[in-house]
Amino acid sequence: MAVVLNESLVTEFSNYLSLIRGRADNTVLAYLRDVREFFRFSDQKRGINTLEEITKNEVRAYLFSLHKKNKNTSLARKLSTLRTFFRFMIREGHLTVNPAMQVVPPRRQKKQPGFLNVDEAFALMEAPDTNTPDGMRDRAAMELLYSSGLRIAELVSLDLDDLDLKQGLVLVMGKGGKERIVPLGAKAVEALRDYLAVRTELGSPKKKKDVSALFLGKRGGRLNDRVLRRRFEHYITRLSLERGLSPHSLRHTFATHMLQAGADIRAIQELLGHVSLSTTQVYTHTNMDYLMEVYDSAHPRARNKKEGEQGVGQHEK
Repeated sequence: MAVVLNESLVTEFSNYLSLIRGRADNTVLAYLRDVREFFRFSDQKRGINTLEEITKNEVRAYLFSLHKKNKNTSLARKLSTLRTFFRFMIREGHLTVNPAMQVVPPRRQKKQPGFLNVDEAFALMEAPDTNTPDGMRDRAAMELLYSSGLRIAELVSLDLDDLDLKQGLVLVMGKGGKERIVPLGAKAVEALRDYLAVRTELGSPKKKKDVSALFLGKRGGRLNDRVLRRRFEHYITRLSLERGLSPHSLRHTFATHMLQAGADIRAIQELLGHVSLSTTQVYTHTNMDYLMEVYDSAHPRARNKKEGEQGVGQHEK
C-alpha cells in the first residue's frame, strides 16, 4: 500500500527526533519545516504525493529550485534533513532505498578572507602608543604578522632564540610541528628591535618573567592569543575599521598584498606554511576582485556607457 506524503509522516518523524534521537526543540522544528517544504514541492511542482515515487531526481529538483535564494550551506543542511527523514522511513519499513543519499551535497562556499588595503594596514601599524612598553610590543607583533604572514598561534609561541634580526629571519613552528624560516621586513625588524629594548619592563618586577618567550603579557608570562585579539580589536575600533577583522586578517593581508605586487603563488604557499596549494589559492579570488576593480577603472573600453559618452564629448571639444 502506497504511503502518502502527509502530516502523519511529519508527526512520526517529529516523535522520532524528539524521543529517540533527543534533538533540541529548535532543531526538530527546523527539520520539520524542511520536510514539509519538500512535501509541498513534490506535490505542487512534480505531481508526486506518495513516498514510493520519490527518487534522487525529485531531491535534486527540490534543491535546484532553492539554489537562487539559499546559500550552499543552507542547501546542504536541507539535504541532510532529507537524508535523516528517509533513513527513518527505511527504519519504519516504508522504504528500502534512501534517495537523498544518491545526491551529492552542494559545495560549501569558501568564505573570502578579510583583509586591509595598504593604507589601512599602514595606519594600523602606527596605531599603538610607542611611548609605552605594551604599545611597542603590540606594534612589533602586528608588524611581524603583516611582514611575514604568521598565524596568531605561531606568533605567540615564538621564543627569543627564533629571531635572527641581523639576517632578517624568523624560525616558525607551524601546524603539525612543521618548521619554516620566514623573512622579516625592514619595518618589522625595526619594531622588534625597539620592543626588545623595553621587553623586560613588561610585567611586575616582583614576579618572575618568562625568559624564553619573545612576546610577554602584562604579568611577565608568555603573551596569550586572547590578549592579542583584544588589543587588535581596540586598534581596529579606534581606526573605525569595523569589518569583523582579527589578528589573522593580517596574515590574509600579507598574502593579498604579495599577490597584488606580483609574487608567485607557490612562493606565498611556502611563506604561509600551507601544505596544499589549494589552501593558498583562496587568495587568488580576492586578488581577482582587486584586478577587476583596477581594470574597470582604468581600461577605456571597460567604463560604463555614461562615462564613455562623456569621454566622446570631451574629445570632440
